[in-house]
Amino acid sequence: MKTHVRALVVGGGAVGCSIAYHLAKAGWDTMLLERDELTAGSTWHAAGLLPLFNMSYATTHIHKYSVDFYKTLEAETGLNPGFAVVGNLRMAQTQERMDEYMLYSSVAETAGVYHEFLTPKEIKERWPLVRTDDLKGALFHPQDGYINPADVTQAMAKGARMHGATIERKWQVDSYEWTGSEWRVTATKMVEKGGNLVPGDEKVVITAEHVVTATGNHAQRTARLLGIKIPAIPVEHQYIVTEPDPALVEWRKAGNPEHPVLRDADAKWYVREERGGWILGPYERGAPARFLYDVPESFRADLFPLDLERIEEEYMSMIHRIPSSEHVGLKDDFNGPICYTPDGNPLVGPAPGLRNMWLAEGFSFGITAAGGTGYYLAQMMTEGEAEIDMASLDPKRYGSWMTTEYAARKNEECYEHVYILHHPDEEREACRPLRTAPNYDRQKALGAQFGQVNGWERPNYYGPKDAPEDYDHYARSFRRAKWWPFAVEEAKAIRETAGLIDATAFTKHVVRGPGATAFLDWFTCNALPKIGRINLTYALTDAGTVRTEYTIVRWGENDYYLVSAGAWTAYDADYLRKRAEDFMANGGAYVEIHDVTSQYGVFAIAGPNSRAILNEIVKDADPATVLSNKRFPWLSARRIELGMCPVNAIRVAYTGELGWELHHPIEMSRYLWDLLLPAGEKHGMKLVGARAQNWLRQEKSYRAFGTELGRDATPLEAGLDRFVDLKKDFIGKQAMLDTGIRAKCVTVLIDGPDDADPWGKEAILHDGEMVGRLTSGGWSVAFGKQIGMGYVRPDLAEVGQKLKVRMLRQEWDAEVVEDSPYDPKNERIRVDG
Repeated sequence: MKTHVRALVVGGGAVGCSIAYHLAKAGWDTMLLERDELTAGSTWHAAGLLPLFNMSYATTHIHKYSVDFYKTLEAETGLNPGFAVVGNLRMAQTQERMDEYMLYSSVAETAGVYHEFLTPKEIKERWPLVRTDDLKGALFHPQDGYINPADVTQAMAKGARMHGATIERKWQVDSYEWTGSEWRVTATKMVEKGGNLVPGDEKVVITAEHVVTATGNHAQRTARLLGIKIPAIPVEHQYIVTEPDPALVEWRKAGNPEHPVLRDADAKWYVREERGGWILGPYERGAPARFLYDVPESFRADLFPLDLERIEEEYMSMIHRIPSSEHVGLKDDFNGPICYTPDGNPLVGPAPGLRNMWLAEGFSFGITAAGGTGYYLAQMMTEGEAEIDMASLDPKRYGSWMTTEYAARKNEECYEHVYILHHPDEEREACRPLRTAPNYDRQKALGAQFGQVNGWERPNYYGPKDAPEDYDHYARSFRRAKWWPFAVEEAKAIRETAGLIDATAFTKHVVRGPGATAFLDWFTCNALPKIGRINLTYALTDAGTVRTEYTIVRWGENDYYLVSAGAWTAYDADYLRKRAEDFMANGGAYVEIHDVTSQYGVFAIAGPNSRAILNEIVKDADPATVLSNKRFPWLSARRIELGMCPVNAIRVAYTGELGWELHHPIEMSRYLWDLLLPAGEKHGMKLVGARAQNWLRQEKSYRAFGTELGRDATPLEAGLDRFVDLKKDFIGKQAMLDTGIRAKCVTVLIDGPDDADPWGKEAILHDGEMVGRLTSGGWSVAFGKQIGMGYVRPDLAEVGQKLKVRMLRQEWDAEVVEDSPYDPKNERIRVDG
């Protein structure tokens, strides 16, 4: 057995074997350890479905790679993975479900996933056993289907060995120790005892430059060993296998093809053929989370008791959809653990706070995702970044505030939501409210309808004051929802009078110390601001793409305050600290970094009347001038007093109007709120939520991290040349220059439908060819039409270029407009008074 490797993979399910395969294929000396037998975890009882359908751009790429990759394994390894390419028919009982499929169609088109739409008549003609009289239609993927989980795992394992990897079974990892340059991993040989698998006496220490954990149901044990949090907890998933259905048997005897995997999303189940019968897999309410802290040693390739009462509704709906199944008996049943995460996406990427430790945990669709995860994670490890932006799957999207109880309850909710409509404006209710700014109750009383960002409750819009508790749930749609008119009025208020936004969820860091200036100068691509000023800047990856966007406030020679996106607190903190460690390890002076997100509340006030509102409450020897351009110019920061509240005020507005961000001690938030509201009422101020703000920032072409900005585009491709100082050295500079311009970020105005706006998932076309995709979308109150931002081929990025955007399966006219089409000279932001 090897005792030193470049990469050690822990976990021998489908995901772990794929990672070992792709790392070995990339030329890395790789070993995989499995505590039992390969496939002994959730892999063995998985149904093996390979659905291409996914609303996430990154996950769609992962699934597509898997489907394509599995079709090549037999030729490479000689092992048949059991891939039945029967297709996947996703049926819709309602128009809203068809709207969901049309939005998904946009994601699929941009990722190159082939699909078709079928009418009920076409479904019935192809598969007469399926009842279609109450269907609106269906989405059909002819290129996917299902696979044998054990066979595909063994094929990947064999491929890994063929590329030089070593696979060792019956070895359990008991400890991880980072030495400063490599990992010391202690493993114990597992032995059979009374039908259980227990630790034996034999131990080994393996040193590895990199470690990847793909431990599935054992993720909580892995988290304890590493001293981190991993919100991957299994939930029970049961499926049943019927006796042969005579009608199906006759259908196949007549020479007809196998049915595709059938999904009645509105009934919350999938069905596929199995030896003349059917497999029914429901996603019902009430499925419990299991193994919150550990998997018992006695639990190996085991199952839980079936709970038929829990799936009775789904079983009856299968009979409704496939009437011939009504009198067919049950032959077998499975109820096993399947790992979930709170948002349903796996955790793939660097572990928080650790060097060369990579996570691949929390796969609710592990067979579908295994191939692509191995491919893209191997790219991240061997090349520095993947070819797609993997940030949406990063393990650090959950912060240290997350608890086991939170993960368990959210994972149960996620399981239940597999087939619930996935609105782009979806906000799930479990475990809320949890993290609340001080004015949560005040805002709720004023009609605030909240979204959740990194656990924080943040107003999305302000609806009726007397709205019922579940108002927002019924206000969602794939088209213009009930919240749309409220957001329109909020956006108009900022353009015409003033608006107040609670931005407390912003991520905030203090960076100080004798090395702070030198560190930040190397860490970011723009010139640092002078004392009392601010700058917008970007931290890049080693590959030259955008890792994080920061607003940097400079209070002193080596005293900085960094503001970044609220959804990415742990993600940003981890990168800041690791890069500061690198800086100091290479001779840089001391730098200290503090996450102060929870110490400061933030109100953003913007609009033509914002200065007048603040003048009502500002305390100064000369209050009439304290907010003037002379004393407080645009892109500067000052410490001011509003009533009795000390405020670190920043003259910047994400909406493109005259405005300030008011960063204040969070314990004074209620006091400041109660000052601002009556002052604002005199000047027509409205309370404004995140959705109107998102529309307004697009009118200014302000790029947002996680949409326009990410690890698949450089700042030059994003059109941020003015924020890149090529006279200095910074992380990723040469890689950025070497990458060139593969695509360009543009703003487009769209003559779209009367009842819908783009969501930032749509394909951009020219002469019938897809030439790019939207990354953001919405409604422009300034131009009275749809607006969007996205990436297109560089030759099509010129102002005035005519394009098309596909929405609701139709092409709509679009035109590239100048950056910041609203107030391009920033005259309204700079206005004096």
